[in-house]
Amino acid sequence: MSSSSPAPRSAPIATAAAPSSLCAREPHVPADRLVAEMVPPPRFDSVRFGTYLPDPNQPSQSEAVRVLEGFAAGLDGAPAAGAKRGFLGLGRSRAPKTPAGPRGVYLDGGYGVGKTHLLASLWHATPAEPSRKAFGTFVELTNLVGALGFQQTVRTLSGHRLLCIDEFELDDPGDTVLVSTLLGRLVDAGVALAATSNTLPGKLGEGRFAAADFLREIQGLSAHFRALRIDGEDYRHRGLPKAPEPYSDEQVARTAAATWGASLDDFTGLLDHLARVHPSRYGALTDDLTAVCLTGVRPVPDQSTALRLVVLADRLYDREVPVLASGVPFDQLFGEEMLKGGYRKKYFRAISRLTALARDAARLVGAP
Repeated sequence: MSSSSPAPRSAPIATAAAPSSLCAREPHVPADRLVAEMVPPPRFDSVRFGTYLPDPNQPSQSEAVRVLEGFAAGLDGAPAAGAKRGFLGLGRSRAPKTPAGPRGVYLDGGYGVGKTHLLASLWHATPAEPSRKAFGTFVELTNLVGALGFQQTVRTLSGHRLLCIDEFELDDPGDTVLVSTLLGRLVDAGVALAATSNTLPGKLGEGRFAAADFLREIQGLSAHFRALRIDGEDYRHRGLPKAPEPYSDEQVARTAAATWGASLDDFTGLLDHLARVHPSRYGALTDDLTAVCLTGVRPVPDQSTALRLVVLADRLYDREVPVLASGVPFDQLFGEEMLKGGYRKKYFRAISRLTALARDAARLVGAP
């Protein structure tokens, strides 16, 4: 070989790509995607009534399955009364006929009795095309109104056969009135409704759930709902492992670098970025991520910031994205005043979900 010949190159070492940053993402989500994504989250893709295992000691669970199967069978997949097909339901339509009997069901139960499983099963069992039925949380629905405007949201959803609302929240009077008004318009258009909600944490020991509060808050809509009581033990409290302690900044950064598709962000910087992104885009913010790695987690400074973090936690949980973090444990994210205030249910839910995602992330530590 000539001395002028280039030396042979060694094979490159296979490594994960440099972690991305959520703070570098500014997703622009078209309206049709917002509506198209109103389906059960990935963790409920495969659930059906047949995969729900009623507790033999809780007959209300079997009764709920029976009633919901009948409710789904009664929704024949025809377009909602008076509605036209097409994304925005534009155009004039005839006045809808008033359906006989309740056009909605409300699943009334405490944490962990399988309400979301049943709600998603109802969505799957309803004989209509996915584009004719919608599934979302109360927060996602209010965010949809914020992104599209009230009238466009009415036009968009009026052609649906079914709207499922998970975790209907009674702790924000303004949002409750907004959604109740929206549901009234949709009922007039012939849309069937199904909803769940959870009791506020301070009431969990009182032996009653939220049906009376729900029916009172929606006022004129109460006649459209049949309440189904679902009793039972919180299945998520059965033998769950202890949440892992936070890791060091170095462990988090090293794991992010070794995990394909992971993001790495400073927690404070992420909170600042969330303030610049509409909450309806938080799902798109997490597109294609396999893990979220955060350094310097600390208590959130104010309620507006806390509520944005709750929405992000919900979207990460829906997509089953592990969260690896350094700093304070997730049960210290929200101060005592927040956990005793009107939004405490949201904060407890965020703590529970982030803790579950932190357990999922433990398997990533030390990945080659």
